[in-house]
This record gives sequence, structure tokens and C-alpha cells, in this order.
Amino acid sequence: MTSRQDSSGQQEMPLIEHLLELRNRLLKMVLAVVICFAAIYPFANELYLWVSDPLTSLLPVGQTMIATDVTSPFFAPLKLALVLAVFVAIPVILYQIWSFIAPGLYAHEKRLAFPLLFTSVILFYLGAAFAYYVVFPLVFGFFTAIGPEGIVELPDISSYLNFVLKMFFAFGVAFEIPIATILLILTGATTPADLAAKRPYIVVGCFVIGMLLTPPDIISQTLLAVPMWLLFEIGILFGRLAKRARAEAEEAPEP
Repeated sequence: MTSRQDSSGQQEMPLIEHLLELRNRLLKMVLAVVICFAAIYPFANELYLWVSDPLTSLLPVGQTMIATDVTSPFFAPLKLALVLAVFVAIPVILYQIWSFIAPGLYAHEKRLAFPLLFTSVILFYLGAAFAYYVVFPLVFGFFTAIGPEGIVELPDISSYLNFVLKMFFAFGVAFEIPIATILLILTGATTPADLAAKRPYIVVGCFVIGMLLTPPDIISQTLLAVPMWLLFEIGILFGRLAKRARAEAEEAPEP
């Protein structure tokens, strides 16, 4: 297969070279996760104690978490270490994705795509941090205080881990709303005015999503829905600015 010139004057790679490039990028992603896992796993038990602290610190004196499965004491920290390895390797993974698609982008697309990619990583981390430091203390405080008197709380370590990972993911994805909003505006799928006009429906949708992704209590639902709405407003604001900047760049004369 021969190479040909695209509209930007760059040579397009043959299909085989694309597949080889994709394979190399995937191998680097997997290698990054493996390296992070090898570095994290020796501290898996300590990390589990840290992740479980928002709940265990609220349990009455003498009560602890339990393992209802024989293999849970081994697999729960192992699962946590693997998820954290992927979590830590996200910048490398996204960089490899960026390196694969960047040659096919125009210069103005590269100027826009990289900041959005970088910001999406930061927002995902901020969402997970918000869940751990703000949401967990309030949610677990609510659950440990509302139970019937005389009930001994002995949370299972695997069930707890599944719960917190779900919450980390939910808040991490929710904090990507500004990026999604900006992309919708820049691709022409909608406009800031249209999104602003749909604000009442967006607010209701945020609370519905909060109800589906969080435990059945008003505290955690509100703590997810309100940030989602605020992030939506931020997305509209920066979408307007990005659209204006793109229009000015297109109107500027070519050097």
C-alpha cells in the first residue's frame, strides 16, 4: 500500500503501519499499568485501610469490617491495587491515545484537543477526591447513625470496596461534564443558548442521575447532582469562550 498526501500536506500512513502503531501504543498502556501495579501492590493492605478509613473511623469502638468470603482478604486489596494502577496510569494512557490520533489532526484541532485532554484528567481526579473527602464522610455518617438501635454494623470488605469504586467512578465521570459540554458546542451539536434554555431539564436530569448512581439517600444524591449542575454551567461558560476564540482564529488571515 502506498502513501498519499492529505489536505494538510502530510503523508498518510498505510493501514499496516497504523495497526502496528496502535499495537505499540496499546503495549505501552498495558506496560504502564503493570509497572504501576507492581509499585502499588506491596502497599495494597495499607491502601485498603486508607480507603476504608471514612467508614471505619465512624464505627463504634470494638466494631470492625469483616470478610464473609475466605478469599476476600486477598482479592479485595488485589482488586484495589489493580484499579489504582489504572487510575495512576491514566495520564500515560491518555498520552498514548493522544500520540496516536494527533498526527491526523489539523493544527487548530491540536491546540484545542490537548488542553481538553489534560483538563479531563485533572477533572476526573478532582471528582474522585471530592467523593473521598466530602461525600464519603457525610454518606457513611448518615448510614451509621440511621440504623436501628441494637444493630451491630460489620461491613464486608468486598462489598465496601465495590461501593467506593462505584462512587469514585461516578464522581470522576460526573466531573467530566464541562469537557462534554464544550465538545458538544464546538462540534456544532448544540449552542450555548440552546443549552441555557434547557437548564430546567438539565437540573432535573442531574438529580435523576444522582439518584441512579448513588445510595438511596438525599445527601449523596444532592452531593452528586449539585456539582454536576455547576459543572454544566462552567461548561457553557467555557464553551462560549472557546467558540468565540475559534471564530476569531478562523477570521484571522493566514500567515
